[in-house]
Formats: sequence, structure tokens, C-alpha cells
Amino acid sequence: MATIAHPTPLASRWAQFYALTKPRVVQLIVFCALIGMLLAEPGWPDLALAGAATVGIWLVAGAAAAFNCLIEEQIDRKMARTAWRPTARGELTRTQTLVFSGLLCAAGSAVLWFWVNPLTMWLTFATFVGYAVVYTVVLKPLTPQNIVIGGASGAMPPVLGWAAMRNEVGPEAIVLCLIIFLWTPPHFWALALYRTEDYRRAGLPMLPVTHGPEFTRLQVLLYTLVLFAGTLLPFIIGMSGLLYLAAAAVLGGMFIVYAWQLWRDYSDALARKTFRFSIWHLSLLFAALLLDHYLGPWLHRLWA
Repeated sequence: MATIAHPTPLASRWAQFYALTKPRVVQLIVFCALIGMLLAEPGWPDLALAGAATVGIWLVAGAAAAFNCLIEEQIDRKMARTAWRPTARGELTRTQTLVFSGLLCAAGSAVLWFWVNPLTMWLTFATFVGYAVVYTVVLKPLTPQNIVIGGASGAMPPVLGWAAMRNEVGPEAIVLCLIIFLWTPPHFWALALYRTEDYRRAGLPMLPVTHGPEFTRLQVLLYTLVLFAGTLLPFIIGMSGLLYLAAAAVLGGMFIVYAWQLWRDYSDALARKTFRFSIWHLSLLFAALLLDHYLGPWLHRLWA
């Protein structure tokens, strides 16, 4: 008996396309870009400009994520963490995914060009190329340093936000970029430690696969120490005050404790906790920087 193919409901199809944009990852990207926008101005920024920049950056980031799903379709099928993606499950064709990514990138670039400024558009497009092409196509399958080198594109959101408001890239934006750049290796390697077999099956040369878990755990600890030093730079250059410094010290100390425990007494459960904490670390660190930006002058006058 012949079976009748039922078309995918429209709501489900939109959910599949939305899943391609990796919403949780993009939310963190947009959050970091928004921090850059807010810190770029002494007071409240132009809300219309900030809104347009947020939409444009979100669209291009979503396009990069969808393109990543397209390129890694075969790899995603081999990994438990990514096997659910619509491209890996065959729910969306390669043509549909490519067109969707292209439309998002074009729409986001247009928003940034016409309603923000060309500098932000070009920087955002360069970030798209860095992540979707340089990292995904070239670095990720070739070198265990993929996360370190490719982290440069992932560290760009605060620079994009800063450029959107100022139409330039200042040293403060570079410091924010550096913090994310240093944060990326311990963040991803904590994940890779408890997903090592996934990466091995997929044939990806992640650090735990090529150099072993002990070496990777040491690298997590060392990068966490360097990251702690990097998070002090906003205070050192006068970008922030004591409120941020206290938060950076506490959050950095907690991250170091997690990394130390991971190095000394490894377990998959601890690696998962370290990975989850790393997300909270970056989010709370930038939130503290934002609070210091707005409340710092008021607290200084209060204590003076």
C-alpha cells in the first residue's frame, strides 16, 4: 500500500528554521554586542540606533549559525549533542538552509548599512566570514587550536556594538574583545572534555582528542589564570571602577577554583558544571561592567 506524505505544518517549519540560528548562542552574542553599545556612551545611547544595530547583528549572527549547520551536516549526525538539528535530521534541505542563511545575512547587512553605519556592517560581515568560513570550513577540521584561533571572530560582538554607537573601534572595545577571546578556550574545552567521544566519532581534532584529557585540563587551568588577568584590564585602564573590580575578582576566583578542581580531580559532572559556570561568568562579568558604568559615578559621589 502506498503511503501518503503529509506536509510539514508551517509552525513546525518555522521552528526548524529558527533552530538553525542556534538561539542560545546568538542570545549571548547579542548580549555582548549590547554591552558594547551601552558602554560606548556615557549616558543612555540612541535607542533607535541601538535597536537597529541589535536587529542587524542578530540577523547576521543567525545567518552564520545556519551556515555552520549546513557545512557540518554530516558531522552533526555523528554527535549526540547536535544530532537533533534540522539539517542533521534531514528535515531541511541544503538549498533551503543556504537560501535561509543568505537571506538573513543580506537582511542584517542591509539594516546595518542603512540604519547604523557601513563600518559596523563590514565588521559584522567579516565576523560572519570568520566564523562560518575560516573557523567552520578551515580551522575546525584541521587543527586542535581551532578554538583559540577561531575565537577571534567569536570575540567580536562588543566591538560591533561599540562601532555601531561610535562609528569607530576604541581601545575599550578591544579590551572587551580580548576578554572574550581569552574566555573562549576554557569555555569550549570544558565542553570538549565530556564530549570527547562525540568529537572523536566526528573526526574533529579537538584538543582532548589529539592531546588527551590531562593536557586539556591543564590548558583550561592556564587559560583561566590568563583570563583572570585579562578581566582586570577594564579597571587598570580606567574603564571601570571598584564595583566591577570586586565582581571580576569574585567571578574570576570561582572560575579558577572550578578549573583547579577539574585539573586535579576530573569528572564529567564537574566538566559540565565548569562549562555552565563559564557562561554565567561571562554574562555576570559584563553585567557588572554595565552596572559599574551607570552606578559607579553615583557610588563614587556617595562615598566621597
